[in-house]
Amino acid sequence: MSDDRTTVSTVTGGTVSEYLAGTGPSWVAGAIAAGPATMASLIAGGASFEYTLLWVVVLSAAAGALAQYLAMRLGLLTERGIVSVVEEHLGEPWAWVLVADVVIAAGVAQLVIMNTVASVSASLTGVDARAWGLVWAVVLAAGLAGRGYRFLELLAKALVSAVVLAFVASLFVVPVDYGAAASGLVPSLPPGGALLAAGILGGAVHITLITMHSYTMRARGWTAREYGLATVDVGVSMLFAFGVYSVAIFLVAASVLSDPQLTTIGAAEALGPLVGENARLLFLVGLGGAAVSTLGGNTIVPPFLVADKFGWGTTVADARYRVLLAAFALVSGLGAFIGGEVIGQLVLVLALGTVGTPFAVAVVLFLLNSGAVSEPASTPANAGGLALLAVSGTLATNFLREQAGGGIDALTGAVLAFAIVLGVATFVLFVKYVREEVSFA
Repeated sequence: MSDDRTTVSTVTGGTVSEYLAGTGPSWVAGAIAAGPATMASLIAGGASFEYTLLWVVVLSAAAGALAQYLAMRLGLLTERGIVSVVEEHLGEPWAWVLVADVVIAAGVAQLVIMNTVASVSASLTGVDARAWGLVWAVVLAAGLAGRGYRFLELLAKALVSAVVLAFVASLFVVPVDYGAAASGLVPSLPPGGALLAAGILGGAVHITLITMHSYTMRARGWTAREYGLATVDVGVSMLFAFGVYSVAIFLVAASVLSDPQLTTIGAAEALGPLVGENARLLFLVGLGGAAVSTLGGNTIVPPFLVADKFGWGTTVADARYRVLLAAFALVSGLGAFIGGEVIGQLVLVLALGTVGTPFAVAVVLFLLNSGAVSEPASTPANAGGLALLAVSGTLATNFLREQAGGGIDALTGAVLAFAIVLGVATFVLFVKYVREEVSFA
């Protein structure tokens, strides 16, 4: 580790153009955030309440950027993967809980996202979605396991940029009432809007985004000396690109869609007769790009954590990691055979991810205020982290209430059991921190 970590927050240097050219790791997180599950929440929020929830959309970008900043800080200050840091400072059982949390949340998400990608590909080409699932699985395995992280990073930057442009362009062919939209920046929560607000926020503050960041920075070889660059990386990708993406989709839905039951693909198809084929095509292309970028980014997350837990390398230079990555990519092709409407599946993905997020946020906050780092988190950073913990906990509660409200079946029971385990773990971690603080005092 570098010797100047205690002054890492003051590390600066480089021009704006150099910073922008050097960004990358947070773009991968942004690619996952800007996915079909987030899009489904944005469409439903706009179609159900018009512009009323615009303030939540803006808040989600800020919350997502803060979560990535905290994860970035932990990764740079330790210069290690989060699993190995947890194992050293909290113990092996805690590391296994974190790995299981991510593998379950990201694994389920991978299958559903593949189903979405295959469905969009089928809508654009007329070729059977199951065939597309197999094609995309092979492309993922060959691209990621064959060419490594840098390939994914470049792809994420290109796709996210293209997706943002596609949705911004759609604003020019959709009649947006910007005066009414401005009123949506005033915080208010209409009856029945809590769950959709939770879904919008949950897409930006997610366990996969938080846990992957230390590994993507390690893949780039970043250390504490890149603190300034890493901060710009988070701001440009999560705060700006993801924020523009979210606002553009929400404004399109709030302006011309009025059916809260519309799916992501259904929303694109509905735009055709409403405002023209150009809007439909732009929206569908944007959806496809977002789904593909999310699929690629999500693929690397479970292999990162599993490889770190077993002490393997987390780049394709280690054959064991390469095989693990390829296997996960190929298995994800089964998602295209799930069939059915993806909207309910996306809700489950958000539920599982949101249920797992409070534990991840708590782990990061614990480590940032422990002996794991030489420079403790600042008071504003801790305050923001605690706010994220409160928000993510509220999101998890809302999702669980919705799942349980529909009756307890095997699937809902599994989600609730998952939530109970992680809830207990989060509470125990809080007690552990308080005891250590009292003992130290």
